[in-house]
This record gives sequence, structure tokens and C-alpha cells, in this order.
Amino acid sequence: MAASLAPTRWADLDRLLLRPGNLVGPGFEPGPELLESLQNDLRVLVIGAGGLGCELLKDLALSGFGHIDVIDMDTIDVSNLNRQFLFRMQDVGKPKAEVAAERVMQRVKGVTVVPHFCRIEEKDVSFYQDFHIIVLGLDSLEARSYINSVVCGFLEYEEDGSPDQSTIKPLVDGGTEGFKGHARVIFPGITPCFHCSLWLFPPQITFPLCTLAETPRSPAHCIEYAHLIQWGQDRQGESFDADNPEHMKWIYDQAVKRGEQFNISGITYSLTQGVVKNIVPAIASTNAIVAATCALETLKIATMCSTGMEVYMQYTGTEGIYMRTVPHDKDPNCIMCSPGVPVEVDTTCTLQKFIDQLLKDSRFKLKLSKPSVSYHGDNLYMQAPPVLEEMTRPNLELSLLTLMDGKTSGVLNINDRRLTGVLRVRVTFKEGLDSVDMDTAGGG
Repeated sequence: MAASLAPTRWADLDRLLLRPGNLVGPGFEPGPELLESLQNDLRVLVIGAGGLGCELLKDLALSGFGHIDVIDMDTIDVSNLNRQFLFRMQDVGKPKAEVAAERVMQRVKGVTVVPHFCRIEEKDVSFYQDFHIIVLGLDSLEARSYINSVVCGFLEYEEDGSPDQSTIKPLVDGGTEGFKGHARVIFPGITPCFHCSLWLFPPQITFPLCTLAETPRSPAHCIEYAHLIQWGQDRQGESFDADNPEHMKWIYDQAVKRGEQFNISGITYSLTQGVVKNIVPAIASTNAIVAATCALETLKIATMCSTGMEVYMQYTGTEGIYMRTVPHDKDPNCIMCSPGVPVEVDTTCTLQKFIDQLLKDSRFKLKLSKPSVSYHGDNLYMQAPPVLEEMTRPNLELSLLTLMDGKTSGVLNINDRRLTGVLRVRVTFKEGLDSVDMDTAGGG
């Protein structure tokens, strides 16, 4: 994707990258080197190749980004074709990531898009560290939370408590729900991370079981009865798989029968899929608006051609078009992106003794049971699965100072089944603390 390609091809981009201005970001220096860097050096990862992901790939490729990776675990379904414009009928059943990458490279000459057909958890943490910017086109809170924990795991802090700029992995997150959408920019340690703003997401709609079992009043009640109650009664010992067509057809058939029993109409197969999978109908225009915002913010981060968004954009298209940006505050005590809970440790402390002391620390009472410990993305000790526990067990007898590369301080990530996220512990080594109770060593 050399700069020698048609000089007028990037004319619109040149207006941003070749001229100074009053609204540029810090450190912006106009020149052709910016476009060359976009095309040859910068690596961007797009997570999700669905309705939002297709738009993101198209927008980023047409914005000059030359090296893009895309990861998605799904295959193409007929129902995707009305809005996921990179796919055709002959693509049904094929991996979304692979088809999307091929189509973008066909339409935008010179761009390289590398597909990854797998779950995001299947990639090693080091995989995500190779990218300069990560852009999310996800429809799952769990997936967002996972990627947020990964990028926050890269974050390190200086001795004065300020984030180490070289360890900040920018995250651009987009999401849509019908005629509503959002875009946000996350700089871990500087702006609110995903965990800081979980309150933004409304709780999932649920139905009382007594209503489902005794007084259903809507098609959704009939569907959820078949899903939550009847499946367990009629197909005991068989796990329900929402992606299995036979399982979904069974739920639909049983829901129709229950609807007839209570004189409830309007139960369709597509509605059954939507209720069971908690699917909100996707609107192509919403995807396009949110993806364009995310792509523009990605370009700003990469080039500093303009000041970035502050820090959350909300879009509502139900009645006209309404957009606003909101400068949310960072949670200073966030367990994901804060400098961490302070803990002082003796220089001779082993990893096993450190874990034991954490379990005795009153600040972590009822929060830890079987903690796993990682440092800079490396697993120091994993409680599960058994194969990883066996691999990391020898580290328990090693000096924690040695495992942390001899640094006098650093942040350890603690995972535990009792935690809703990752607990960040900021360890400081001092001599002569071997006999000091951990309750007082950390200043708690």
C-alpha cells in the first residue's frame, strides 16, 4: 500500500494529515510520513465481523490503514445478509472473519486484512500486545470485559503513580442496539475503562418463573417457558445450545403449542431466536454511524490530526438524530485500571508466602479463595486448569522479587472465582518485613 498509488486517492485524507490546524491533537506534525505510517507500520485489530464489524473494516481500510487483523468466532447465517454487506448467499456457513477479510481486500486495493476464526479467549495475551490500537465491534458484555481486562493487564504505573505511557493500549469500543448506539475511547489508566462504567449498561430483562409457568401473557413468556422450564423437564441431561438449529426449532415448536394453549399469537421462529439469544433487531444505519465514529477516533489516535472524543458518544435515532458526548469520570478505585491496592512485601518473600498473606489480608476478606497470579501477561501461578496449575507450580517456591524481574515495585493481577474482574495489587518490596502482618504492611 505504497504512497505512490494514485496521488488523488487519498486527497480527503491529505486535507487532515498535510495541513496544520487549531484543533489538532498534541504532538501533531503534518506531513506525508503520517499516511506512510498508517499504511505500512500501524497494526489495528478489529474484534467482531458482524454488522458493526463489517462497517469498521470498510471504514478503516478506506481511511488509509494498511494492516488490519479481524477476529470472530461466528459463521455466516442467512439472517445476517440484510445488514452485513460484505457477505453473500454463497457465503452462508463460512467463517465471518475469513469472508470479510477477503471482500475488503478485493474492494480496497493495497490493504492487508488477516482473519482469525476463533474465540478471543483462544488467543494468547501476547497476540493482543502486538497491535497498536484495538477496535471493538462486539455485542457481548462478557467479551468487552475480557478484552478490557487484557489491555488493562498491559498497563504499568510509574513510581509516582502515573501510568507508563508506553504500556497504554488504546481501545475504541462501539456498540449498537436497534436505533441506539455508542462509541467510546479508552486509554487505560487515563480515561475510564470498561469496568469503570459498567453502570452504563441496563440490566437484562428477565421474567419471573411464576409468570412463565402459570400466567403467560406474551409470546416472549411462552418462548422463555419452553427455554427455561420445559427443556429441562423433557430433555433432562441434555445441554441447550442456542446455536444448534434443532434445539432452537424444538423451543419454537413447544412455544407455539404453549401459545395455542393460552390463546397467545405472534410466536415466530425469528422472535424465538431473538428472545433466547437476547437479540435486539439490528439497524444498518445505526451500525454505519457508530462505525464511522469509531473509525474517525481510531484515525485521531493514530495521527493526532484532531483532538479526541471526550470520552463517550451516545447516539439515539428513534426520533430524528441525536448525538452527544459525555466526559465520564475514571473510578480511582477500579480493580482493573487503577494503580492497584498497595501491598508491601519482604524482599525474601516467595510466591507461595505472598499468596498466603493475601488470603490473610483483611482487605481481601471474602474476595479471595484460590487466587491465581499473573505479571505483565505472564502466568506466575494458575489454580486451574490442572495442566496450567502443574506447569506454574514450581514458581511457588521462587522469590516473588525474582519473578517480577528484580523490580522493587510492580502491579500483579489477581484472578479468583469470587472476583467479578481482576484485582490489581501494587507490590512494593522492602527489607525486614518478613514478620510484619499484611493487614498493616499495605497501610490498610
